[in-house]
Amino acid sequence: MFREAARVQGDKNPMPESGQNDPRWRLERSLLSVPVTEERFIGKAAGSEADTIMLDLEDAIAPERKEQARGLAIGAVNGQDWGTRTVMVRINPMDGPWGYRDLVDVAENCPRLDLVMVPKVERPEDIVVVATLLHGIEQARGRGRPVGIECLVETALGMTMVEQIAAAHPRLESISFGPGDYAASIGNRGRLIGGPDPDYAVLTAPGEQGERQSHWNDVWHYPLARLAVACKARGIRALDGVYVDYADLEGFRSAARRAAALGFDGKWAIHPTQIAPANEIFGPTPENIRWAGEVLSAMAGAHDEGRGAVGLGGEMLDMAHVRQARRIMFQARQIQDRQEQDRQG
Repeated sequence: MFREAARVQGDKNPMPESGQNDPRWRLERSLLSVPVTEERFIGKAAGSEADTIMLDLEDAIAPERKEQARGLAIGAVNGQDWGTRTVMVRINPMDGPWGYRDLVDVAENCPRLDLVMVPKVERPEDIVVVATLLHGIEQARGRGRPVGIECLVETALGMTMVEQIAAAHPRLESISFGPGDYAASIGNRGRLIGGPDPDYAVLTAPGEQGERQSHWNDVWHYPLARLAVACKARGIRALDGVYVDYADLEGFRSAARRAAALGFDGKWAIHPTQIAPANEIFGPTPENIRWAGEVLSAMAGAHDEGRGAVGLGGEMLDMAHVRQARRIMFQARQIQDRQEQDRQG
């Protein structure tokens, strides 16, 4: 069933047969952030179901422990069996006292490293600098597999430049939205970072008895929608950031569903309990897979008959549905491949 998409032509950006070697299609439904100084969490993270493990050297680390944390990150990347998980290190900002050395030391000494997360990105030049340094490190070390870049857009200036950032360099794989610093940057005073803000609401006109209702709006909609479109225009992944109330799984799920509806590929998890909901919401359901298989089968038959559209269950299908179906089936195959690799050890 997963191979049926190959019979339907017309996609300008076809997906590879396997996403394992193509970073554009890296599976990243969940990104688990782990403070690298909390060593007891690292082994648990390696055994978790998160698609990506991010060892954090930035916000979660006190200034007096930055130098120590760098060595801990190198030890963790090299010392753990990460299996099929994507391994990433979030460095400190490149314009500060620690970021440059974070990047060089980690990239030079961690053959298992897949990605670096660059925070506080505000201009495309920020990405170009990191990409240039990584290229030099790889040349000097003879590293055959390049280190990819993910970045955080988390300021007002960064959001005004997000389209240019997304196009900055082929090494850039993904942009994450950072709601905490973004809220501070624009002057938002809401306490539930990543969640709703009751102040962002409108009142209805008075009813017959003078009653009025308050309708909440989504304070995060504009930056999320803009970031998602910028990423998709350049063929890179978009990730939603943190939902800080990790005890509120219902709220987390609601935020994740909103991001998925906007086209995001995954979401950050700051607690292991957030991993399973993220994997579920940003992955295909059995109903999605069944629908996609029916679409691809019907459209393959239509294509064989020289038709570009076909009816299915009262719905008219065309190539737009094919592209949706192919993405669903491709992701389902990625998940299946990973599960098989994990079972094989």
